Amino acid sequence: MPRRWNALLSVLAAFLLGTGANADGQPTARAYKVGLLDPGDGTTTSEVASDIRQGLRDLKYIEGKDFTLEYRYGDGTVNHLADVAAELMRLRVDIIVTVGESAALVAKHATTTIPIVMTDLKQDPVKAGLIASLGRPGGNVTGLSSQSDELWEKRLGLLKEAMPSVSRIIVVSNGMDLGNASCPLEIRRAARGLGLEVVDLGFSREWGLARESSIAPRNSGDAVAVCWDDATLKNAQAIAEYGLTHKLPTVAPLREYVNAGVLVAFGANLSAQRRRAAYYVDRILKGAKPMDLPVERPTLFELSVNLKTAGALGLTLPPALVMLADTVQ
Repeated sequence: MPRRWNALLSVLAAFLLGTGANADGQPTARAYKVGLLDPGDGTTTSEVASDIRQGLRDLKYIEGKDFTLEYRYGDGTVNHLADVAAELMRLRVDIIVTVGESAALVAKHATTTIPIVMTDLKQDPVKAGLIASLGRPGGNVTGLSSQSDELWEKRLGLLKEAMPSVSRIIVVSNGMDLGNASCPLEIRRAARGLGLEVVDLGFSREWGLARESSIAPRNSGDAVAVCWDDATLKNAQAIAEYGLTHKLPTVAPLREYVNAGVLVAFGANLSAQRRRAAYYVDRILKGAKPMDLPVERPTLFELSVNLKTAGALGLTLPPALVMLADTVQ
């Protein structure tokens, strides 16, 4: 190759580097800003962020080069959640991943243009007013549903397998969480089908053994069903200890409760769902519209049991139940 061509190519390469162009002569893509909105007090935000990061890494995104993650949490109050959602708007994020119904509803109210990807939903997103339908969400919202509230008949059935004599269920539910609106109702519906009674007791964020007498009298029931939200998950160990103290088996929607000492749980794998949310982020950043991306429901659910808790309660779990469990503590 003539020397003058070598010189010309050198000048051209320097020009491309200086103007931020790639080998095809196109401008190098900037790093996308991915917002993460969590209604909790920050306890679980780092876990959610880690799962989102891993999902994007699995899709070959490099943090700092292809995307940055801006996460904000609501400190347990809807008002503060709206404030931090406004922060994400000011940052001009390209997309928002929301954790739970409260965050999704606040984000939807805050913007009709920035795409929103939902995860960690407890109830049907159509009934929650987030989307028009699962197949055609409409608007700027899509994502994943955990089907959590639809599974209470299965959970209470598992509880009866563990303790056939159970007859009255104590429901622990945080009414301050919008995602928990239908949980006590679904437990009541499932309980009626199984011939069980239900005692609704509500929930305090300061709930613990020191407050147990004002929340759940010893003779109010013979088992505990826990509605899932950030507050009950944060206090899962205290709830499990209450069950042990009063010899009450406990059932919940997620493996994380069993890790904290609850007897049995059945539901979607949250970590897997959050990683899957990265698929929606990828599709949208590549040009897909949220309204055209169907909301996914989980196809696999995990059963978790805690044998230590069973032993402390004096229960012998059916061998078939233990064999079917995906995780055993």
